[in-house]
Amino acid sequence: MTPFGTQAYDSVKPQIGYCGIWCGSCVVGNGALSELTRRYRKTTEAYDLGEWAPRDFDYSEFAQGLASIQAMPTCPGCRAGGGRDDCEIRTCARSRELDDCTKCGDFGKCEHQGILERMRTGAVDAGLMVRRDSRSNDELLREWSAEIERRWPCCVLFLEGE
Repeated sequence: MTPFGTQAYDSVKPQIGYCGIWCGSCVVGNGALSELTRRYRKTTEAYDLGEWAPRDFDYSEFAQGLASIQAMPTCPGCRAGGGRDDCEIRTCARSRELDDCTKCGDFGKCEHQGILERMRTGAVDAGLMVRRDSRSNDELLREWSAEIERRWPCCVLFLEGE
């Protein structure tokens, strides 16, 4: 299949962050959120939701929210300048010249363990893939790419563009 969000997805697909989170599985980085929002807005406009929505529903505020989400820039991933500017994980991994935290001798007992686990747990809860072992990036990326395509075959990333 040819992914819809080719440009955004292709730019983050090879990135595994310093925390071990795969950027290609993130809807903000891979372009899925922006594209889903665009399609959702187009559908609500085509159905004239503002005219037939419940009275307590503020369609103009809703449309403004969709426009705001759609206007969000895609995240390029932390290795390409995205993420929090003051990320402790990135700073620590770079200072130790590590590709990611799982390659650190202090993994599991470092001073940043709390934030690292919160990030990784939140990522897994949101459906993102996270490095759990020392396999090569190439091996993980092949496995994870196949996994998201298998798990979400109808995901906007895998649909042909309009």
